[in-house]
Amino acid sequence: MSGHRPAEPAAERGPRSAAVLAALAFLALAVFCGFVALGTWQVERRAWKLDLIERVAQRIHAAPVEAPAQAAWPTVEASRDEYRRVRLTGTFLHDRETLVQASTAIGTGFWVLTPLRVADGSLVMVNRGFVPPEQRDPTSRGGVPISTVTVTGFLRMSERSGFFPRRNDPAADRWFSRELPAIAAARGLGTVAPYFVDADAGPPGTWPVGGLTVIAFPNSHFVYAVTWYGLALMVALAAGYVSRDERRLRRRHIGDNGHSIDPESKDAAHE
Repeated sequence: MSGHRPAEPAAERGPRSAAVLAALAFLALAVFCGFVALGTWQVERRAWKLDLIERVAQRIHAAPVEAPAQAAWPTVEASRDEYRRVRLTGTFLHDRETLVQASTAIGTGFWVLTPLRVADGSLVMVNRGFVPPEQRDPTSRGGVPISTVTVTGFLRMSERSGFFPRRNDPAADRWFSRELPAIAAARGLGTVAPYFVDADAGPPGTWPVGGLTVIAFPNSHFVYAVTWYGLALMVALAAGYVSRDERRLRRRHIGDNGHSIDPESKDAAHE
């Protein structure tokens, strides 16, 4: 027979103090409300995104309208006008074109951004399309339109410069985004429209290749909402478990100290 005594079970902890329980309850409530608020925000964002997708879908399938004239430039807004199909007529200033680095479905290269002088003398930048690196020289693309042309395409808003290392560098003539004010200043164009036009596709086999606008709006808000609401439910369940466990410990603690006797324990004492 072994001389070792069997290990005694660890003593069960007593109930937490009222101050600790109050602090835990406050923390749980704050976290729960935060998760619910985040979930609700994602639901609202989803409704906004679905409305945006519907409005843009209506714009891109509508017939082209005249591009906003210079007098209307201050009223052009992304929420109302971006991706609207427009047309404009004028003459390209090919000697002022700008190549902006691009990655497209047909490869990497450059967008050819060329100012178009319209009838009232104002300038609107047109993204004529994509060219690969070996065709960045205009003479390698064949002839260029020198007479009056009519362009149709999507109205797009000026882009931001970006962040290092993909930040526009006008001094080096290196462009990563279609930042219209900076491009206009670098080319000595003065004031240009606050928007540019992504031109539609031209005849097959011609450069630049237009019609490559990608219109896609990520919409994962439903998944995010379910995630936040799920975390809120987990916090509620955890709070319920802690509350039940504390009630059990408190009842046992009261019974052990003789303040309350469980009926089963009283019967056992008489046997």
